[in-house]
Amino acid sequence: MSRNPLQTKLISIVEPVCNAAGYDLVELRFVTEQGGPVLRIAVDLPLGDATDLSQVPEDRVDLSDCENLSRELSAVLDVDDPIPGMYSLEVSSPGIDRPLRTPKHFAHFVGSDAKISLAFPITTPTGERKNFRGVLAGFADGKVAMDVDGQRYELPLEDIETAKLVPDWDAVMAGKSGIGPKLNKPIKPGHRPSTKSKKNKQQTKEQG
Repeated sequence: MSRNPLQTKLISIVEPVCNAAGYDLVELRFVTEQGGPVLRIAVDLPLGDATDLSQVPEDRVDLSDCENLSRELSAVLDVDDPIPGMYSLEVSSPGIDRPLRTPKHFAHFVGSDAKISLAFPITTPTGERKNFRGVLAGFADGKVAMDVDGQRYELPLEDIETAKLVPDWDAVMAGKSGIGPKLNKPIKPGHRPSTKSKKNKQQTKEQG
């Protein structure tokens, strides 16, 4: 993904520490806010291949995990000192609208809704475009496949500025994770599926 030199340097320092502690680096952002510069790091446990995306994961990253990792990262960052001046360090879990950063992230969440913004626009049949909202369809040859309104796009990973999941909030309210392939909605009580199309097919068959 497209990164500036400082972000690349920070990832090279932070990611090995996260991996050694048993975590996956999901996102790293260095931003300047009203209170001063902030280094924000989101981590999660490594993604399992057999994970049911529709279910809310259990025993992931909690406050204690973030505090312990923050202490480890602070010690390493103090030694390498990649950021001049004072700044705050924040370590958290990725949240429900999880950022996507690596090939494994995009491949793992195939079937999920997502938003992707490119650093540079690409040429499409309708003109140049940087922002995409659709369904993740896979990752291969350094490109993220995404289906948007019936059109398949292949977006170079190195040109992706930001990417994150878009949860289904109705599913979240029902106790699900809100990510993963969409399931057919159950038939409402008292509602019967239309048999009109079936009758038409039967009449056509009889007439033939």
